[in-house]
Amino acid sequence: MTHYQVWAPAASLVELEVDGTDHPMTPWPGRPGWWRAEAPEGDYGFRLDGGRALPDPRSPRQPHGPDGLSRPVDHAAFHWSDTPWQGRALPGAVVYELHVGTFTPGGTFASAAERLDHLVELGVDFVELLPVCPFPGRHGWGYDGVSLWAVHEPYGGPEGLKRFVDAAHRKGIGVILDVVHNHLGPSGNYLPAFGPYFTDRHHTPWGAAVNLDAPGSDEVRAFLTGSALAWLRDYRIDGLRLDAVHALADDRAYPFLEELAVEVEKLAAATGRPLFLVAESDLNDPRTTNPRQAGGLGLTAQWSDDFHHALHAALTGESQAYYGDFAAAPLAAVAKTLTKGFFHDGSWSSFRERSHGRPFPAAYGHRLLGYTQTHDQIGNRALGDRLSATLSPGRLAAGAALLLTSPFTPMLFMGEEWGAATPWQYFTSHPDPELAEAVRQGRRREFTSHGWAPEAVPDPQAPATVLVSTLDWTEPAAPGHAQLLDWYRRLIRLRRTHPTLTDPDLGAVRVDFDEHARWLVVHRGPHRLAVNLAPAEQYLPVPPGTPVAVFGSAEQTPDGLLLGPDSTALLEID
Repeated sequence: MTHYQVWAPAASLVELEVDGTDHPMTPWPGRPGWWRAEAPEGDYGFRLDGGRALPDPRSPRQPHGPDGLSRPVDHAAFHWSDTPWQGRALPGAVVYELHVGTFTPGGTFASAAERLDHLVELGVDFVELLPVCPFPGRHGWGYDGVSLWAVHEPYGGPEGLKRFVDAAHRKGIGVILDVVHNHLGPSGNYLPAFGPYFTDRHHTPWGAAVNLDAPGSDEVRAFLTGSALAWLRDYRIDGLRLDAVHALADDRAYPFLEELAVEVEKLAAATGRPLFLVAESDLNDPRTTNPRQAGGLGLTAQWSDDFHHALHAALTGESQAYYGDFAAAPLAAVAKTLTKGFFHDGSWSSFRERSHGRPFPAAYGHRLLGYTQTHDQIGNRALGDRLSATLSPGRLAAGAALLLTSPFTPMLFMGEEWGAATPWQYFTSHPDPELAEAVRQGRRREFTSHGWAPEAVPDPQAPATVLVSTLDWTEPAAPGHAQLLDWYRRLIRLRRTHPTLTDPDLGAVRVDFDEHARWLVVHRGPHRLAVNLAPAEQYLPVPPGTPVAVFGSAEQTPDGLLLGPDSTALLEID
């Protein structure tokens, strides 16, 4: 017999359905709002006050999709390999963001695992999987997921994820999982039927906020914390990336994020593995990653959009929307982020029409994840175009060098290491035709308001949109792509062998630049990273040194370093 339980505080009657047979449930003494029952194991759901059987909010598996019945999972039955993997800490690591559905044509955990040797040769330490909770249809980004304890079946379900994690660990690669606590998808979300999982007390871009501080929020917090710990414990995930934590509205004295960090630290102590949390936040608030003893939330790290925006503006010249804050003096913006962490550290933001942020502590640059591209920054463009669609190989190489020699924790987006020609567009496969059309028209409205023709915006529901967004694995060996891939590999190796290139102290970084001439020189201990973004060769004020990596052309002369157009050189000063 199997023990079933569910929190449904507003229900007068709860019944358990297992393989078509109903079983009565009884209130659980001492646990207000909880119901329990013993029954045979099978596909199951809960009937609330005589309604149809709904999937378990804590469902460990949804074999029939988000709307179907749940299925138990015996996590102890999985046979993990006898591997020496004991985990590794995030500082000093290189992270690789990966979407399972488009990383390979197969679009599964198993086919992704077949490409792990590529990541080993590249030199990454962690793969960061985009969300893998069940969502409607076969294809999607994963941010419309529901059933926060389950795994998308088309990817391979629970066992497929475990096999991928096991394979990655055998290769010496850790796994980070992107989880979404700030909202659930518009289809297949049955949580409101069970209890006050959402509240009108706060509002978010997705509607009512997840209930973290209203009546019933103790159980909602336990639900989210339990889900997070399950990934780390049952699937042996090494860390979690928390989506848009600024949308977690929470007025309680003990913030949910702090509570979660405490529970993750307890699990790390119990398992002997260095588990961690990485936040996506646009608050520019160092308290997100400051230790709790110093009044912070105690998360390990956070994404750094400021560095991305500054670098993007410098490389592309784009100035629309939020890039406007960085485009007036993009090299100065790059210099500030490399030496101060946040660009907006209390400064005026024209995009927000107010001051934004506060200073970041200089000693802890590794708490910021830096990147030139991410799923957001590519996929939320009208055409999902990567930097490789418009930039020369030299510009791509310059961006890689500024990232991989930075004091931050570098993160790559799948395929950028060879300048993938495939875009990464927004795609869905909603079975509900009305929802599918609403998403299609909403996407077109969003970008036609910015001047795009409606027919130019890819149809999210079209199979061709997924196909064109899938990596082409013939490219890494092709001319041009192979040269860039070798550059990435070389830079990552240099991070391993030259400790000054992983030094997280922002205060030890100095940047010289000429905004008009379009060059900059980054000082990292005995190393100088010289970048020429101008269309012609020019001399940069770099003293004599030994080149350790050059992309393009570089010549040491009595007048300084002569760098070719769109060229980059990393030197060790004599």
